Amino acid sequence: MALILQYINDFHDIFEKHGDPRTNPWPMMSSPFPTLVICLSYVYLVKVLGPKYMENRKPFNLQKTLVLYNFVQVIFSAWLFYEIGAGGWFTGRYSFQCQPVDHSKSPQTMRMVNVCWWYYFSKFTEFFDTIFFILRKKFDHVSTLHVIHHGVMPMSVWFGVKFTPGGHSTFFGLLNTFVHIIMYTYYMLAAMGPQMRRWLWWKKYLTALQMIQFIGIMVHAFQLLFIECDYPRAFVWWIGMHAVMFFFLFKDFYNQSYSRSKSAVKATQPVSTEIDEVTYKNGVMKNGYSNGHTNGRVRARTVLPAGN
Repeated sequence: MALILQYINDFHDIFEKHGDPRTNPWPMMSSPFPTLVICLSYVYLVKVLGPKYMENRKPFNLQKTLVLYNFVQVIFSAWLFYEIGAGGWFTGRYSFQCQPVDHSKSPQTMRMVNVCWWYYFSKFTEFFDTIFFILRKKFDHVSTLHVIHHGVMPMSVWFGVKFTPGGHSTFFGLLNTFVHIIMYTYYMLAAMGPQMRRWLWWKKYLTALQMIQFIGIMVHAFQLLFIECDYPRAFVWWIGMHAVMFFFLFKDFYNQSYSRSKSAVKATQPVSTEIDEVTYKNGVMKNGYSNGHTNGRVRARTVLPAGN
């Protein structure tokens, strides 16, 4: 135990020495262990405790809660997008080709540093996506990839806020929060019930926008491998490879959802159909129900006559 505590203390000293002094005293920033504990607790909650708690209970009807939650996420994402832009990208101070981290404490610079921390915080609010699935007993939505993504992202962003708050990598946050504005708007409308279906015709374009986002992020990140820029290469690879992975996950989803579904419709003539929600977030396909929370698109599901 003494050896473990010594290792923890050594790590803490390293983070204090090399971390950005502006964010070191901020909540959750002095050490990675609080964030790590929360992430591991989230995984245990949604994979073990949550399903066990709901095992013999009826699913909760959370329609109003989901509408409110998604509305708050839209507002939060819009604020983050505006602050990241006003902190650098919309002001002409930031270069899209190479933007080193500004280590000063000027008001404009600290505005960007501040919003970096709030972007980190937003990754915890996204835990509720999974918690709501558990409370609605939609356990098939809680795939391993979904849980890993949500469980890892706060820890990943923590390193950025700890060592490089601001600079080149904030372009990721700019695009991501913009997409989240549109994405959570879609989820909010879908959570309102079947009467909103006719307003959700743009589901296909939302998926395309998510793919374009990752292309933009990987191009923006990987360009630093070919030009001189005073920005850590480790973060370039980390951000770029995240974008590559999620681009191919979304591309696979897009192909399965649209290309293959068209072929299936041509091959068969269903007797009747009902609308189900197929939710997709961060590369995971999940089945929901028509008047609940949806994180993706709506499709037609074939229903065979009774007895077939």
